[in-house]
Amino acid sequence: MAARPLSRMLRRVLKSVARSCSSGAPVTQPCPGEPLQAAAEELSKRRQFLREHAAPFSAFLTDSFGRQHSYLRISLTEKCNLRCQYCMPEEGVPLTPKADLLTTEEILTLARLFVKEGVNKIRLTGGEPLIRPDVVNIVAQLRQLEGLRTIGITTNGINLARLLPQLQKAGLSAINISLDTLVPAKFEFIVRRKGFYKVMEGIHKAIELGYNPVKVNCVVMRGLNEDELLDFVALTEGLPLDVRFIEYMPFDGNKWNFKKMVSYKEMLDSIRQQWPELEKLPEEESSTAKAFKIPGFQGQISFITSMSEHFCGTCNRLRITADGSLKVCLFGNSEVSLRDHLRAGACEQELLRIIQAAVGRKKRQHAELLLMFQDSPPANPSTSFWDPFHIQGLRPRVSFSSQMATLWKGRGVPQTPPIAQQRLGSGSPQRHYTSHADSDANSKCLSPGSQAPAAPSGPPSTSELTHVDSEGRAAMVDVGGKPDTERVAVASAVVLLGPVAFKLVQQNQLKKGDALVVAQLAGVQAAKLTSQLIPLCHHVALSHVQVRLELDSRRHAVVIQASCRAQGPTGVEMEALTSAAVAALTLYDMCKAVSRDIVLKEIKLISKTGGQRGDFHRA
Repeated sequence: MAARPLSRMLRRVLKSVARSCSSGAPVTQPCPGEPLQAAAEELSKRRQFLREHAAPFSAFLTDSFGRQHSYLRISLTEKCNLRCQYCMPEEGVPLTPKADLLTTEEILTLARLFVKEGVNKIRLTGGEPLIRPDVVNIVAQLRQLEGLRTIGITTNGINLARLLPQLQKAGLSAINISLDTLVPAKFEFIVRRKGFYKVMEGIHKAIELGYNPVKVNCVVMRGLNEDELLDFVALTEGLPLDVRFIEYMPFDGNKWNFKKMVSYKEMLDSIRQQWPELEKLPEEESSTAKAFKIPGFQGQISFITSMSEHFCGTCNRLRITADGSLKVCLFGNSEVSLRDHLRAGACEQELLRIIQAAVGRKKRQHAELLLMFQDSPPANPSTSFWDPFHIQGLRPRVSFSSQMATLWKGRGVPQTPPIAQQRLGSGSPQRHYTSHADSDANSKCLSPGSQAPAAPSGPPSTSELTHVDSEGRAAMVDVGGKPDTERVAVASAVVLLGPVAFKLVQQNQLKKGDALVVAQLAGVQAAKLTSQLIPLCHHVALSHVQVRLELDSRRHAVVIQASCRAQGPTGVEMEALTSAAVAALTLYDMCKAVSRDIVLKEIKLISKTGGQRGDFHRA
């Protein structure tokens, strides 16, 4: 089913805003067939009325720098149904005892107090807020608060499609959905759980119910998903999305590294190369996002520049954690427990004085974080792009996104691309994974039958080590004077699993998940990060990474082949070898709970082409 017309979505939004407001502003709803212009004018009048009749802002929520805190984020739970690798360990994190968490009544009591003092926007967060059983009831109760204009929620989207109709009826007016990749296999790798299609269904449901824009939050991390920037942007062409690219930020336990951070300017430069007509949009004073739009596109994109260009000077946000602590800064360590004072019987005025003291101590900016970032050397931009559906003969970058957009517009959700299955002589199914769209076509680099003759060609290899100086000390080779040529390298590895682990991998029954998918992704990632793993390797901008895994039932083994391509002054042998080796190590890690008798062997270079030393092809 096609996306609903803009007019219908606008009416839905207007109707939802009118229902959820209890501020005393005049409310009228557009009649059927009423022109869009009249509906927009009515919304404009309503906003003007609210501005003109706004009460003086509370001194309790105004800090020493004059910032008025009208936006409150409330964490409903510490729990989450995903295990994102940049957020928490696979086993989860220690949880606060249930008795120490805020009850529903305590949440509503604090919300009433803050709204009474001038908060007009509340966002429900987590953990994952939609796993709290009474989340719909909390939204309905918040809707009754006079002066509260916006009730939003930030969710990972897993439960969204099921709960959104009830949440909208209860009064939910804004949705942020976290999504860091458009590749199903990579999604499962990042979050350590299945659920990609549930998130897609949730985004589709939000569009269907008239939310406009539907905000999609994407944390951009170098070496993981920065190659999908253009795919995300292309989705805004036909869908009412606001894709918000968030600079990777440090939090406790996420092992933040400045090399993983892709700055706003770097992202913007990449996007402008594809769409030079990108336009900057006006923004509200307290906005955390820098918004842009491509002319003719239905949606827009935004950048949350928490690291490179902070927005502390206009910050209007406060946060209440799931255990009832008030945080006046996301990056600050200072907290005050409102829960303890509530349970000790503090009256409203006592609570307000405690809140005022905390807000008054808020710093001008999160200085320690900025110093950490500014003192860090810049990371080398990565230009590697991975498209698991078609790598060789790179298609135009927008094609994958166009397919995704087409699928999103329909009532159904996109289906998993078929994975080739072949039959071995024994009759058992062979699971065959490749990062290439078609394992038969365009696979010259990996097909033994299409390799060049075994005899090496070109100048002979030198007998001297190149990574040492005249005194025998380690040194990086200077490749500045070498010509740029196309470099291709293929490497392989074999993992002997044994019969038990092999059968579980073959039937995809490992408790940790699909070992072949995870190993394939690990191999791709390793190729892109080789220069960070091998000290004297140069950084190479890879144009092609392909990882294939095949099951060998005779040896109870997985055979891995990794192919890398680049245009430059240095070869990609180390990238291919690292890719194959890390894919093999990942298989070991996925299977070690089943058997410790796993052997990694035959990690070797199969072939290389390009460069002054000539080509190499192993017999």
